Amino acid sequence: MASGAPGGNFRTWTPTPPERGSFPLDHDGECKDQMLKYLKCMKFTENKNAPNCRILAKSYLKCRMDNQLMEQSEWDTLGLTNLPGDKEVAKKPTEHELSSDKQTNK
Repeated sequence: MASGAPGGNFRTWTPTPPERGSFPLDHDGECKDQMLKYLKCMKFTENKNAPNCRILAKSYLKCRMDNQLMEQSEWDTLGLTNLPGDKEVAKKPTEHELSSDKQTNK
């Protein structure tokens, strides 16, 4: 008397795609070294979001983008900015900052 689902619920399960879409698997192992370094770091840090692991994640994702295994994305949309070793990017002053500078110089 097997019912197939708890409570005799026979609704079919429909998987939903990931929010950012799916991407090809790395069948040729082009980014395997970066992936293994990242996974080793995550194991070492007990799955904490450590800056050194984030640097390895960035290197892995860059490899995937370079090999057309995922679409090109900006690092800030991936949450991988201001990591140790990144070059400082000169920030343009905002209009508010410019107007407050003019008022203090009067």
